[in-house]
Amino acid sequence: MEKKNFTVSIYTENNLGLLSRIAAIFLRRHINIESITASPSEVPEVMRFIIVVEVTEEQIKKIVGQIEKQIEVIKAFYHTAEEMIYQETALYKIKSSEFLDDLNVQAFIKATNARIVTVTPKFFVIEKTGKRHEVDELYETLKPYGLMQFVRSGTIAVTKNEMQITGILEKFNTTNSIS
Repeated sequence: MEKKNFTVSIYTENNLGLLSRIAAIFLRRHINIESITASPSEVPEVMRFIIVVEVTEEQIKKIVGQIEKQIEVIKAFYHTAEEMIYQETALYKIKSSEFLDDLNVQAFIKATNARIVTVTPKFFVIEKTGKRHEVDELYETLKPYGLMQFVRSGTIAVTKNEMQITGILEKFNTTNSIS
């Protein structure tokens, strides 16, 4: 089987130490996590982890099964890139002097749908939201202009098709609010 990128969506209770236990599942199998993001889900008090890995489908099935054995995990799913709508956000801090001297940089930023979020006499901060390759392209373009700092988010993603998780999460939320 060939390796490809899979996005794992994990719906969980918000408990201390769960992230490290989930990461350990990948570590034990010597699988590198390409991206990880944690945020509240569409249901109150339920967290959602988005993890991107490059593995075979056989491996991802086993990993999701192992993740679901964690007590705090409500449900875990895996999807291919084709089944997801995904984005990343990045911030680039570049020297003002370099930026002001070259009008091509300003035109390129506008053309890539990036935006300037902070301007000081010493630096600019530019924000770009898009696919990983778009974030990388802007990075490569800005690097020669005095890139002072760079940071990117993990992948955030939603499925193209309706997920059957909403009913499960609402039931979970109702059950937990009665306790």
